Amino acid sequence: MKKYISIILAVVLSICGLSACGQADSNQTTEKDEKQIKVVTTIFPEYDWVREIAGDASDHVDLTMLLDNGVDLHSYQPTSEDIMKISDCDLFIYVGGESDAWVEDALKEAVNKDMKVINLLDVLGNSVKEEEVVEGMEAEEEESEEESEEEKEPEYDEHVWLSLKNAKVFCKAIADDLSEIDKDHAETYQKNEENYAAKLDELDQNYQKTVDEASQKTLLFGDRFPFRYMVDDYGLDYYAAFVGCSAEMEASFETITFLAGKLGELGLKNVMTIEKSDQKITKAIIENTKDKNQKILTLDSMQSATSDDVKAGMTYLSVMEDNLEVLKEALQ
Repeated sequence: MKKYISIILAVVLSICGLSACGQADSNQTTEKDEKQIKVVTTIFPEYDWVREIAGDASDHVDLTMLLDNGVDLHSYQPTSEDIMKISDCDLFIYVGGESDAWVEDALKEAVNKDMKVINLLDVLGNSVKEEEVVEGMEAEEEESEEESEEEKEPEYDEHVWLSLKNAKVFCKAIADDLSEIDKDHAETYQKNEENYAAKLDELDQNYQKTVDEASQKTLLFGDRFPFRYMVDDYGLDYYAAFVGCSAEMEASFETITFLAGKLGELGLKNVMTIEKSDQKITKAIIENTKDKNQKILTLDSMQSATSDDVKAGMTYLSVMEDNLEVLKEALQ
């Protein structure tokens, strides 16, 4: 991956150099371009937060979402065009963590040395959670014997956007940086952030009310589990086939039978999965239960959002509202 990024950076630097030569004697920047600030985000939630905070000032923000074709955070590799967009932007927002290891090299070659950068994991600080392997979950592949315990770094759960409480923290950081970059519209950004934070608070309260009134307090996923921050917010328990950042696609028979047994033991009527899952593992779990009649429910982690989804009206709040309706059924 590091070699791949080095090659991409070399290409970008060459292109930037040629572009600079070609524009040295040109003064054709439009008035609109001069007024716009460039914001680049990696994933959909970041994109939508900026869009909400910009609000009426959106004409002054040139906003880009890099992961707009359905590829998830863990599989994404930036193109030379992506690196160029980052290089001269005014504000770059990314998740951080192992999946974004490429960012460090990309930022070293940034043309705009005044760029502001928001790393979501850094914003959370000590509130970031390490990935955990719960009972019955497939463990990740063991490290090689050459790797010592001293060399092993903790693996952090990167799905921080799936907490409404976290979203409020991130939006404040975004509004503050936009206000610093574009002081002419700072009041608009701050006001929009306050209004949006109120909506996040209201939905957060609805989640808590749902959990408080629920007869069940446990979710069971026949899939990866990216909802750690969400369940911890509301004191829910969970079982799952894999951790959130796992690249594994096949669950062992032991994992499937364990999860099937838990369904019966806890009296769960549903098995959870995430968006765009082939549901193979989920169906196998149900087939190994006594009743074989559990329903499959899907929670959307927003890891595979596309530009078409955005055009169709998808928003962070709409997805989290839909997830709440799914949660209500799952916890019955």
